[in-house]
Amino acid sequence: MGRDKKIYESGEDYLETILILHQRMGEVRSIDIVREMELSKPSVSRAMGILREGGFIVIDENGYITLTEAGREVAETIYERHRFFTSWLIEIGVDPQVAAKDACRLEHDISAESFSKMKEYISSHSKSE
Repeated sequence: MGRDKKIYESGEDYLETILILHQRMGEVRSIDIVREMELSKPSVSRAMGILREGGFIVIDENGYITLTEAGREVAETIYERHRFFTSWLIEIGVDPQVAAKDACRLEHDISAESFSKMKEYISSHSKSE
């Protein structure tokens, strides 16, 4: 199970990166992902093939990558969690670089239910203080 989970987490990371790059640059190619994630071209190429086969991305004839509805849903969920955990950890005094790294780990492992309750709890307590 550990290996499958790793592949799943890396897939989420790729989708999140595609979303971020698309917001930043408009168009995304594999080379952009290579640079952003500091990975090898073959690794990214292999991952894009898996994500395409899984129905998470579409790659056009010019090599531009677009998230499908399913891919966008996963990417937005992970990105929301990443932003939430990063800002919350910084708010409680964690160094921003450490907070960003820790957010990357937390974003994959928390259930939707726990994340939702955590957001509710933190939101209600920060307003009342």
